[in-house]
Amino acid sequence: MAAQRGGRWRCLLAILACLGWAGLAGAAEYRPLPPAPAPGLSADNWLLHDAARNRLILYLPGYHAPAHAYYQWLRLRPGQPLRVSFAAQPGLSIFLDNKLLLRAGKAGSYIVDLTQTLPRQAAGPHLLAVWQPDGYPALGSFTVVAPTPAADKAPADAPLASATPLPARLQVGALQSQSLLLGLLLVGLLYGAVRSAYPAGLASALQVSDVLGAKGNPQAFLMRPAFTLLNLVLVVLFSLSLALLLTALHTDFSSLPLVKQLLKVTEAATLAKISLYTGLILSFIIGKFLLVEGLSYIFDLRALATIHYREYLRTTLVMGLLVPIALFLFLSLNAYWPPIVSIANGFVLVLLTVTVLRVAQTLHQRASLLNLHLFAYLCATEILPLAVLLKLIVFTSPL
Repeated sequence: MAAQRGGRWRCLLAILACLGWAGLAGAAEYRPLPPAPAPGLSADNWLLHDAARNRLILYLPGYHAPAHAYYQWLRLRPGQPLRVSFAAQPGLSIFLDNKLLLRAGKAGSYIVDLTQTLPRQAAGPHLLAVWQPDGYPALGSFTVVAPTPAADKAPADAPLASATPLPARLQVGALQSQSLLLGLLLVGLLYGAVRSAYPAGLASALQVSDVLGAKGNPQAFLMRPAFTLLNLVLVVLFSLSLALLLTALHTDFSSLPLVKQLLKVTEAATLAKISLYTGLILSFIIGKFLLVEGLSYIFDLRALATIHYREYLRTTLVMGLLVPIALFLFLSLNAYWPPIVSIANGFVLVLLTVTVLRVAQTLHQRASLLNLHLFAYLCATEILPLAVLLKLIVFTSPL
């Protein structure tokens, strides 16, 4: 009898042991949990809205097509500012938990504090949304601004601006900087090839003393045809080098109102922007010939049309020799010396202005500009196009 009771107890203990091991095994089973919100903004955690299943999915740049809206879960705490800087085109909107924080009225760089509208008891995960209705947000430009000691000591109740424009300093991305440097190297190699192929022609065409000197002898160039093979090659090189500089100065087309309305090119399409700028500059130089020919006929100044365009072309090509130097200085100093942006813009201003002044001087040597007929012709062919160019590529900020 005792043996039977002992056998029962042993069976009961064995069953309890099996149940215990099963419980431990179940407790040790791996169960994936949803990822916790990141404490700060992450460049790899952007989400897309899957409309078919009504859920947010991870955005993979090489797999998903660009979207108008992106999302990201963030962990925010009131009183601990999280300032984010980004480049925005007009219409870009920033939402936090479906509440509008910022709508960009113009193109530029902005800084916004994501915690500025959070109530004191709203610590925890929050959903950030970035929406560009007529384009695609530049996700690569979203970075967290490191807090400064002065900002850390500021009281939590201090009001913060919803969006603070950054200083006039354009940061060129690493990929774009590499493309511009390769383009600059290509321009230098092409100039070297042209110098080797046309040494005498290049020396006579690019005489700096004739442009800068008031008493130079410009007849050698002004008596030759404008559209020679050498001149066309030099025009292409000038257009390419100036296109590289303008691409570095204007990181997106939103700062160019006319171009923005006609074309849509993504911010990362550096080669497309360079090609477009080159085509526009070439079109302007060739169109200038048609403008001079047409207005000289209207103003009955056909005798000055040939000299006018050849002087414009020569001055443009000579001043274009300085464009690669300006681009090299801009790419070298942009990250360390912010005034280089204003200097580069000033260089473009000087390049355009010197061309107009030199054309005016050459025309004045053949007919006095005190003649209102000739002065009106100069205003129509040079001063008015100069004002348009300055507004488009130098003074681009809206009034």
